[in-house]
Amino acid sequence: MPSRNALAKWLLILVLLAAVAAFFALGLEHQLSLEAVKANQRALGAFGQAHPLALAAAFFLLYVVVATLPLPGAALMTIAAGALFGLLEGTLLVSFASAIGATLAMLSSRFVFGDWVRKHFPARLEKVDAGIAREGGFYLFSLRLVPAVPFFAINLLTGLTRLPVRTFYWVSQIGMLAGTVVYVNAGTQLAGLHSLSGLLSPGLIGSFLLLAALPWIARAGLAAIKRRRVYARWKKPRRFDRNLVVVGAGSAGLVSAYIAATVRAKVTLIEKHAMGGDCLNTGCVPSKALIRIARAAHEIRQAPRFGIETSAPRVDFAAAMRQVRTAIAAIAPHDSVERFRTLGIDVRRGHANIVSPWCVQVDGEAITTRAIVIAAGAEPVVPDLPGLREAGYLTSDTVWNLEALPPRLLILGGGPIGCELAQAFARLGSNVTVVQRAERLLMREDDEVSAFVAARLHEDGVNVRTSHTAVAVETGGDGRCLRCEHASESVRFGFDKILVATGRTPRTQGYGLEELKIPLAPKKTIETDAWLQTLFPNIYACGDVAGPWQLTHAGAHQAWYATVNALFGGIKRFRVDARVMPAVTFTDPEIARAGLNEREAQQRGVAYETTRYDLAELDRALAEQAAEGFVKVLTVPGKDRILGATCVGPHAGEWSAEFALAMRHRIGLNGILGTVHAYPTFAEANKYLAGNWKKAHAPERLLRWLERWQRWRRHERNAPDTTPRASCRSSIHLTQKPEAPRT
Repeated sequence: MPSRNALAKWLLILVLLAAVAAFFALGLEHQLSLEAVKANQRALGAFGQAHPLALAAAFFLLYVVVATLPLPGAALMTIAAGALFGLLEGTLLVSFASAIGATLAMLSSRFVFGDWVRKHFPARLEKVDAGIAREGGFYLFSLRLVPAVPFFAINLLTGLTRLPVRTFYWVSQIGMLAGTVVYVNAGTQLAGLHSLSGLLSPGLIGSFLLLAALPWIARAGLAAIKRRRVYARWKKPRRFDRNLVVVGAGSAGLVSAYIAATVRAKVTLIEKHAMGGDCLNTGCVPSKALIRIARAAHEIRQAPRFGIETSAPRVDFAAAMRQVRTAIAAIAPHDSVERFRTLGIDVRRGHANIVSPWCVQVDGEAITTRAIVIAAGAEPVVPDLPGLREAGYLTSDTVWNLEALPPRLLILGGGPIGCELAQAFARLGSNVTVVQRAERLLMREDDEVSAFVAARLHEDGVNVRTSHTAVAVETGGDGRCLRCEHASESVRFGFDKILVATGRTPRTQGYGLEELKIPLAPKKTIETDAWLQTLFPNIYACGDVAGPWQLTHAGAHQAWYATVNALFGGIKRFRVDARVMPAVTFTDPEIARAGLNEREAQQRGVAYETTRYDLAELDRALAEQAAEGFVKVLTVPGKDRILGATCVGPHAGEWSAEFALAMRHRIGLNGILGTVHAYPTFAEANKYLAGNWKKAHAPERLLRWLERWQRWRRHERNAPDTTPRASCRSSIHLTQKPEAPRT
């Protein structure tokens, strides 16, 4: 049974089609011609003198109908308004009737086609809606000022967006006013008007185009006034020491400085702590080194599965931590002061303070610059938990200072950092407990992914406690413990060390943002626009401090846009391309994702199909006894266009890159299916998934006909033998082995 909403849509479509059909069936299009208007002017004028209100009301209603439906004649009716009612009254009638008709057409388009278009083109409409929310009134105003742009097409297309009805109405009424006056005024001189083409002369169209540009010119002027107000209390230097100053030498800051030096800009890079930022010193590099060491210990324990007899490994934790520091030292030269100075970058070790939009102080020394890029990174969030600071705690920044393995390690937080370190320390020999306030781990992932990770942690001996709210850290005679609330009951977990992994917050204090009054977004990141500009157009932000991601590769990605816009924004600006941002959780097996997962698609109301392939069917996974995991891809219903992919399995971060590439360059599952993948590899899972999608979308009707045709070919009777026998014998002879020579 179709819903009431669907029935109403079909009823509206039938009414509109019937009205259009009746219009042409009755020959009304002939009455809306210049000759007909001239011929009927005297009769209508006489009726108007006798019944002025009736004529005005009838004209108004007819104009609304013509403006609502895709009917010709709006221009002629506008001219007729001038002939019948004069310039002032005719302009008023047409202005309100056309705006009301346009609004009704827009609402009809939104009601009939809106849901269907959003279902089939969600990504495109999301971008359009973002632009409409930002400057939709300007776009519509400019279009309305040009009469040559199809009136009804504007109404239909605008109905598919989220432009508010009120905005559409008043912008339409004001935007169409100039064209209305021109046509109504022409109607007052109807006797001398011979064709409509004279109204839209090149000169008049040029005038309208100039008029349409006025809102954008005015907007540019307002932006200039806004910039002047923003900079009002600051004195701009006449000359600058640098083209760019970069605050922070983490992933984003290093890339920003590198790009600036590459295009021969004079750039200063300032870092208060260690070069390389959190990623090199306390984040990606040390954590992956420790995870690898822990996996080695785990593999030794699993050796009997492969027929290898061995004893349980003894972990020298101090030696393991030395190996972690060795990994950092091996990569450090890539991010070192010496390397970046050889690139022509002025590297300063010290505290940066932005004292004006064009001046940064480094330990008291002032450096003037045309532009500034803020890449200050983020730091661990430490909850205000009673007793936590008194008991002492570790974070992802300080855990690398450990020299002895904690017998009992409690990790507060079940996000990517908490899960990765929980598994690593458990495999190294700690008794690990993970306390998560939410109902499951990895809240950004799908439920099945969270359950998968929880099961793997449990296999490694991790005590996972979800839906537990930390209340306080208590210290007593039997040591320290964390008191939690769970299902209205109090639960305690003892520990020797507690690691806080409840997230990271952007570094936004201590280097001048407060004095410059640069605003922050609700998530405490620096507020930026689509070009990564802050309140001050010459100050940009990128990386963790700008959000929305806290990923090393995301910071490097944003750094390109921030730097290029900072150096060349007066010539060309680039909006940040945020379409595909892959992310990996480095548990074992790994969790990799690009684009949407099911949870996000449902939250956004995006229609999708799901295709899945389990590693239990993959030859490489079976050969390595690593068949736990899967690939899951979301596609547009009925199409192979990828909306998102989730990969779970060994080294998933490596073979998931194919999906990120495909999404970035709009390659569908058919393209992946047609790509040769080496055998046996884990990347074959991507191709087999594409094969599953293809099977699900096979043309069954065509296949049934092909089956009949093949059956007919197998049962041919008395078919003439057209094979040339001589050629056949000759061919057979040539393919026979030559006889051995006789002795």
